[in-house]
Amino acid sequence: MLLRVSPSVSMTTLSDVRGSVADWFSSKRGPVVRLPMGGRAGASVTMASVTPRTLTGVFFEPFEEVKKELALVPEALNMSLARQVYSNDAESAINEQINIEYNVSYVYHAMYAYFDRDNIAFKGLAKFFKESSEEERGHAEKLMEYQNKRGGKVKLHSIVKPLSEFDNEEKGDALYAMEFALSLEKLVNEKLLNLHAIAGKVNDVHLADFIESEFLGEQVDAIKMISEYVSQLRTVGKGYGAWHFDQTLLK
Repeated sequence: MLLRVSPSVSMTTLSDVRGSVADWFSSKRGPVVRLPMGGRAGASVTMASVTPRTLTGVFFEPFEEVKKELALVPEALNMSLARQVYSNDAESAINEQINIEYNVSYVYHAMYAYFDRDNIAFKGLAKFFKESSEEERGHAEKLMEYQNKRGGKVKLHSIVKPLSEFDNEEKGDALYAMEFALSLEKLVNEKLLNLHAIAGKVNDVHLADFIESEFLGEQVDAIKMISEYVSQLRTVGKGYGAWHFDQTLLK
């Protein structure tokens, strides 16, 4: 754009025009451009772009950047294709947690069998511990699925033989078993927190989120519930009180 000014315009008027135009365009905060006016030396006006332009460019080059990922794809048939940024420490910790969940499930299954005996006949407690056993086994299976999803290998360890007797003359069978269950749940929670710490150490945000969303909240709820059961059993005592508590678990 070229602005021409008549020679008859005085220098004072021209100066005023230049100042007004420059002030108006400067208020728009655009880039400033100076153009010659009619070929006259020293004569110019200030121009500005009212609408700023947005610079665009290509910053992601998939065919170039994917080369490093292609180089990491294993060709051996016994290696996972899905594995990515999954450390050996995290893989081992998951396998250990699987073993913990199976062991606790085995203990709860033994407690279910004990309270289901005809000479014990606490059907409510038997039902509660059977469901607890199934829940812990479900946790183990969920961890196994996650291990496979991340490209790890599930390695099952030996399970310790649980107790078969849970009688306690001083406290009574029901209270003793429930206190034992509370200790188990706190132990599992501690192991889960250790697993979460390992995820943080190796900077595995996906594993950390998995433990938080699938296990930790549920574990805290279980500890709270069993703590209340222990308090109730301590209040009602042995005998009829324990039997009445057992009946509430059947509902």
